[in-house]
Amino acid sequence: MAEFDARERFASSPVAQLATADADSVPHLVPVVFAVSHDVIYTAVDAKRKSTQRLRRLANIEANPTVSLLVDHYDEDWSQLWWVRADGTAEIHYSGEQMATGYFELRRKYVQYERIALDGPVIAVTVSRWSGWQA
Repeated sequence: MAEFDARERFASSPVAQLATADADSVPHLVPVVFAVSHDVIYTAVDAKRKSTQRLRRLANIEANPTVSLLVDHYDEDWSQLWWVRADGTAEIHYSGEQMATGYFELRRKYVQYERIALDGPVIAVTVSRWSGWQA
């Protein structure tokens, strides 16, 4: 799968799995909504119900900013299967231009953000490698 195709398939998907690891390399996987702008992936802590705003993914990124995001497509027709992984370095933004850009890109992709507030930090992942597979 060409890099361009991988990036396009990834960007058009509605949800990804974000993989982080803490300082002891203990993995943590969580589904996220996201938006892609060039080679930066944005996801945010929004106002959906959570037990805490101090999320494990944020603590993990502070300790170890190397992350991966995975998008996959399953079909009963296995000739239609594919996946794309984005590996990169994450930064957490609590204010500033990257936070504003992340909110803008997420609102542009998801109409749900007309009803759900974006009020938390933005995670910006600078992608260093796109990889993928298709049947």
